[in-house]
Amino acid sequence: MNDRMIKSNKTKAGDMIFVIICLLVCLACVLPMLNLLAKSLSGSDFLVKHEVYLLPKGLNFEAYKTVLKDPKYIRAFVWTVVLTIICTITSLVITAVCAYPLIYEDLKGRGVFNIIITITMFFNAGTIPNYLLMNSLGLLSNPLVLILPGCLSVYNMIIMRSFFYGIPDSLRESAQIDGASYFNILTSIYLPLSKPVMATLALFYAVGRWNGYSDALMYMKDKKYYPLQLLLYNVINNINSIEVATQEGFSSPGLNESLKAAIVMFSTIPILCIYPWLQKYFIHGVTVGAVKG
Repeated sequence: MNDRMIKSNKTKAGDMIFVIICLLVCLACVLPMLNLLAKSLSGSDFLVKHEVYLLPKGLNFEAYKTVLKDPKYIRAFVWTVVLTIICTITSLVITAVCAYPLIYEDLKGRGVFNIIITITMFFNAGTIPNYLLMNSLGLLSNPLVLILPGCLSVYNMIIMRSFFYGIPDSLRESAQIDGASYFNILTSIYLPLSKPVMATLALFYAVGRWNGYSDALMYMKDKKYYPLQLLLYNVINNINSIEVATQEGFSSPGLNESLKAAIVMFSTIPILCIYPWLQKYFIHGVTVGAVKG
């Protein structure tokens, strides 16, 4: 009895430690967002004096008005939404098409393909060779350069392949007996049963594309194809100078700080709104893909 009580107390203590760690992680994620939101809604005088922490002071919507009235922000936002949708759909299609053949044990060269695919997870040609490749393919300043190079993640493909492994072979075999083609088996059996992992990978791809700016920074020269994150990157880098601040319609450091916070919130809120819709699939998709692998 004493041993059981000791084990029970240890379990409770472990659970408490785990809960405390989770709370600290949540606070580490939430508090910066609250700070940015408070800054974006605060008056410039309070920002200059560094008096704004988690609650706004001197409620002010000027920064959001400036963002919403400026056509370059709206254009970048719309383009980023379209780009994210296109990249997510394209990536899911390519990931499924790449993962599906690898579940067939009679596929010739299956082991070689798996090795080659795995190697790409650990080795990369580097920035300069990638730039030269994009240049030789004529993709520089082409919108396709923001879609094609990152349309497949090997890690995500392995997750999907592992999920496919968990689908009973009897379903595939019965479909083959009925005369179904490989493509029909994929579209009528595997993809309908893979909604959790598809939703999970859609979230991964969407967040990755929405937050991406380095590829546009390196390959895109046409400003009309700048994604929102690259515009945010340029604004935050330049807004501290008096000249740029004047061009943006601001004349004080407090307003500059408010603008930066408003742009960050403007670019963050949309992707945060998507997550709750996919949350119910998220844990199931990741854990099944991990266990079956």
